[in-house]
Formats: sequence, structure tokens, C-alpha cells
Amino acid sequence: MVNSNLDKIVEANSSKFGHGLILSIGLICACVTTALLIQNANATANRVVQYQSSNPILVSVATLPDTLTRTVLPDEQPTWHQVKVKDGDTLAQIFDRLNIPRSQINQLLRLDKKTKRLLTRLAPGQFLALKVHGHSLQELVYKMNPLETLRIERNDQSELIVKKLEREYDRRNRYAEAKINNSLFESGQQVGISDSVTMDMAHIFGWDIDFALDIREGDTYNLLYEELYLDGKKVRDGNILAASFTTQGKTYEAIRYTDASGQSDYYTPDGRSMRKAFLRTPVDFTRISSRFGRRHHPILKKRKAHKGVDYAAPRGTPVRASGDGKIVHRGRRGGYGKTVIIQHGSSYSTLYAHLNSYVLKLGTGKRVKQGQVIGFVGSTGRATGPHLHYEFRVNGQHRDPLRVKLPQAQPISAAYKDDFMLKSKQLLALLDQQKLPKYALSTQE
Repeated sequence: MVNSNLDKIVEANSSKFGHGLILSIGLICACVTTALLIQNANATANRVVQYQSSNPILVSVATLPDTLTRTVLPDEQPTWHQVKVKDGDTLAQIFDRLNIPRSQINQLLRLDKKTKRLLTRLAPGQFLALKVHGHSLQELVYKMNPLETLRIERNDQSELIVKKLEREYDRRNRYAEAKINNSLFESGQQVGISDSVTMDMAHIFGWDIDFALDIREGDTYNLLYEELYLDGKKVRDGNILAASFTTQGKTYEAIRYTDASGQSDYYTPDGRSMRKAFLRTPVDFTRISSRFGRRHHPILKKRKAHKGVDYAAPRGTPVRASGDGKIVHRGRRGGYGKTVIIQHGSSYSTLYAHLNSYVLKLGTGKRVKQGQVIGFVGSTGRATGPHLHYEFRVNGQHRDPLRVKLPQAQPISAAYKDDFMLKSKQLLALLDQQKLPKYALSTQE
């Protein structure tokens, strides 16, 4: 009986010992496995650190702000994406499409005010090129126009650096001459002169020649002007360098001169400004609908002195200040409707009536420059249709804007006179060399 009980105890103890032995062995194996895993992890980490220090392609996540989305792999290369701006697109939407965190936009917009303005005013049809590494923007190239490109690059310290790249046109001189048979613009088109160049010429001589009234069949003109090229292709026409216009037996000549301060203007060959202190006509008009003097008023139905000139033009046509001065009145003025009056010094003033609207920022007391838009053609007040009523006053007395003798603008500065005379002779000689024995409807390069 005792032996039997002892056997049971031994058997039970043996069973417990067996289970304990098994548990002990299991624990030992687990500890060994864990130690091996930790050792391997440390070895791997050491290899990564060594690889990172020797291979710049592996970028530390900590050096890239706002890119904690995933680790950049050692063999991952940056990718360029070209994006065409869609209607309504913003920089945030473009970043979303490329999986770039929006938080990186803040880095761009903090660079400087000009960069912020450019990147927040993207226009449909423009192109952006973005270099992305992982989810990090490494470079952005924005072609603002054919000559200017904005480039933003991330340096080794993960800082964004702004660079502005500028190109210049290849400028080529072109000579052309024409004879007026039908119209000014048609004569230019026949010899390959663009309408924009013809308009520029009209502005240059516009103080001396009324191109709506004075030009005649048989009048001639000669132009030396620039053509602007990029990569061998013509982009557009440039400035007129020298010009002559002969009408009714009288020849007018103009030379473009840019002084050391960068200011450009047109002068006669002896240095007098081609500009007058006032524009002869302050609006691009269709026709003169009423001249200065007595007339039968179309609304009042009686003869009445007309103290200005009416220029018929489409509603909304820009109206320009005919000279430098200060706005002394802006608002409704009886039958004139919406009106602007400008005082030019102590002796001269001009009035612009029947306007449709004003340039909002130019109120009474504001100073304006010659040619600056002050309002837009309309038919307010007593008017039968859209037109500009323009008055010119000298010491308070009305003068015919079409016939009054306009004071000259300032001549070439004495400091630049010698340089101007030298360049003036060179340009006139070049213009004269190109002239043909007789005017033919052809051009000469």
C-alpha cells in the first residue's frame, strides 16, 4: 500500500518535472531568438547608417520637413512632372494630384511676396514642371512668359532657393517704305508692315499730323524698326527706331533715343521732343461727329455754340488724359453727363464729357499722366449716341482742339544732347541708305 502510494507520488512528480523541463526549454529558445533578432536589427541599422552616410541618394526623413509620409528608398530616383494649369486650378489642387503634402505649399508661399503672388495667380494654359522625390518637392520651374522663368530649388540643407532666369530677344532691324493709295493701314499691309507698327507710327507723328483728316493719297513714309526673335522664330515686332512721313509736301522725321536712366522717347533730328504737352485727340475714334463752332443742336433743336469736338466711338472705348495734370472735377455736370475736368498747370484745362464710367481710383485731386486712361466713352447727359465731347481751354477761353497750337514737351536733356546727336545721325544715315529711288510697294530687309 505504501509502495503503491509512493509510485503515484513519483509518477506525479515525474510528470510535473517533465512539464517544467519543457517550459524551461521553451523559455530559453524564446530568449535566444529575441537576442538574435535584436542583434540582426542593430546590424541592419548600422548598415543603413553607413549606407546613408556614403550614399547621398538616401535622404534622411528628418531633413525633409512635412514629408513624414514614408521613408525614401535608397534606389528611388526623383521624378519630373509637367503640369498644365487647368481652369480653376490652384497650387493646392496640383499638389493633391501629385501626392505632395499641402503643408509644403506654406514653404513656397513664405519665400517672398513676389513668389507668393505668382504662385497664387496661376492662369489656365500655363505650365509647371515639378521635381518630386518621394513625396517631397525638390524643384519647381514656372515659365511665366517666353522671357522669364521662375525656378525654386531645394538645397542640401532642405532650404528652398528662388532663382529668376531671364532671356533676351534677338533684335533684328527691318526697313520698310510705303505709299498711301487707299488707307494708312492698307498701305502698310501691302508691304508687310503690321497694324501695330503702323499704329505706333501714327502715335509718334500724331502731335503734328492728324491721321484722320490730314493724310492724302500719295503720302509716303519710311520706317526702320525692330523685329524680335527667340530660337530663330519671330515673336513680334519691336520699337520703331527711326521714321519719316511726308504729307502735303512736308516731311516729318523722328528718332528713338534711350538715355542712361532707361527712359525712351522720340525726338526730331535736332533734339526737340516729338511729343507736345497735349495729345491732339484723347480717344481712338471712328469719326468726328461734330466740330468746334456754332451748330444746330440735335437735342435742343436750335443753333448753339459748340465749344468742343465730338469724337464718335463705341461705348466703353478708353478715354485718355491729353496731358499731365490734376483732376479738379469728376462727376455729373448737367447736360455733359458724367464728366472729368483736368487742370494742366495755371493756363490750360481740358474737359471730357458724356462718359459711361470712370477709372475708380482716379478721383478729384488725383494727378494723372499724359495718355493715362481716365474713363470710358458713353452717352450720359444730353447725347444722341456714344461719343466723347472734348474741350480745350487756355486761360479759361475755349479753343478748337483740332487747330490750337499745342505747346512743346521738354527737349532732349543737355546732359544727353551730344550722345543723342551722334546716334541721331547714325540712324538717319541708315534710314536714307535704305530708301529706294522711287516708292514701290515692296520691302527691303
